[in-house]
Amino acid sequence: MSKKLQGQVAVATGASKGIGAAIAEHLAAAGAAVVVNYASSKAGAEAVVNRIRKADGKALAVQADVSKLEDVRRLFAETKKAFGGSTSS
Repeated sequence: MSKKLQGQVAVATGASKGIGAAIAEHLAAAGAAVVVNYASSKAGAEAVVNRIRKADGKALAVQADVSKLEDVRRLFAETKKAFGGSTSS
């Protein structure tokens, strides 16, 4: 797969299993650093992160309920801390 997203950061919500996990892995394969967001399945999110890292990708798992503003702010703050760049709220 080409690295069209090299240097980019992606936040994949609901990415601890199923379609969200597949999307996170696809984004990583395209070169993006990926934040794997999960609401309750830490083990699932960590498994996705491990698969991405084993494929030489960059990934981080962050718990956040995206229906809660403070969680969303924390999600993006942790994203910025890990991968840099600017974020706005």
